[in-house]
Amino acid sequence: MKVLVLTEYPPSAAGLATQGQLFCQGLCEIGVDVHPVHFESPQEKEWYYRWFQPDVVLGIGFWGHVPHLVLHPQQFGMKAVPWLVADGYVAAHHQVLNALPLVLVTSNWVKETYIRDGIKGDNIEVLPVGCDTEGFAPRGRDDPKVRAIREALGVSDDQLMILTVGGDAASKGGQEVMSALASIDAAAPSWRYVCKVWPQPRTVEQNIIDLQLAADLGIGSKVIFSTNVVSRNFMPYLLAACEIYAAPARLEGFGMIQVEANACAKPVIAIDAMAFLDTMVHGETAFLAKVAEERTISETILENGQRTVFPCPRTVEYRASVPDIARYLLTLMQDRGLRRRMGEAGRKHVTELFDYRQVARRFVKIVSDRLGIR
Repeated sequence: MKVLVLTEYPPSAAGLATQGQLFCQGLCEIGVDVHPVHFESPQEKEWYYRWFQPDVVLGIGFWGHVPHLVLHPQQFGMKAVPWLVADGYVAAHHQVLNALPLVLVTSNWVKETYIRDGIKGDNIEVLPVGCDTEGFAPRGRDDPKVRAIREALGVSDDQLMILTVGGDAASKGGQEVMSALASIDAAAPSWRYVCKVWPQPRTVEQNIIDLQLAADLGIGSKVIFSTNVVSRNFMPYLLAACEIYAAPARLEGFGMIQVEANACAKPVIAIDAMAFLDTMVHGETAFLAKVAEERTISETILENGQRTVFPCPRTVEYRASVPDIARYLLTLMQDRGLRRRMGEAGRKHVTELFDYRQVARRFVKIVSDRLGIR
């Protein structure tokens, strides 16, 4: 089998780029002939079509990337298979997606979202994102690279580090985590809450709002925002530096960092919705806070300016229960043995189900079964 992967290449540290990088690595390691190419590079893609003559062109992105991932390879007679996430509402390309023999999505929640928004569903298969379980592995606090991160962040040995990572903190549930921490501060052991976010204009604005919330809650001195560009080399050690990974995200089509945190043997606090129903096991590898609120919209304005009114409101964001988060945080903060047991269970779960080589093998089987390509 020869596979051309349309992805962000060369890869950045972003989620979709990492998804593509690990997928190519997994295919290569199990003996599949594979090449990556940037999904927005028509000339280089055509070059590969002509000399490589792939059996499958696998494109990674969301529904808005369909012209790059599907229509372009189809112009050259290629068999296109998109591997898609969702961003709350599938606004276009329904006819193209419905005509495909195979569409891959990252979770059952993404599949449900596509079906809800008019994709027929019988051509959709769930393929989770792969995790590098060798790079993301358990490490002790005595590891000099782990210790260096805690020192640089100003987290002392006697403090528990709770961590959230994202483009911004609020979209990953950071405001709910701060509210929960404020409510248990008097009963909890000494702690610091670290939000590692990506430097971009919207993040700068959101950081100001989030830091003001921390001040209003009376925990401003215990909340640390780290706004830096980092590489994938840094992330396993950042996750290893925390005791609890808390990210009850408001919208999540897979939740790669939650899975990576489990791979590092860290207990996770997430939300009882979306992709976490696929990736986390409540009470074993993670605590899933109940949904307290669903944010819905009744209409939207598309990129072409067209106004679309939905026959039924669409849920585009979830908010986790702050009392649930508070209860789970306090339970984990007070019980080192529980943190260890849940972390070990999380590591085992990720290794068995989400290792990037396992994902590559699943892809080969799906393509063989669905498309008859071997």
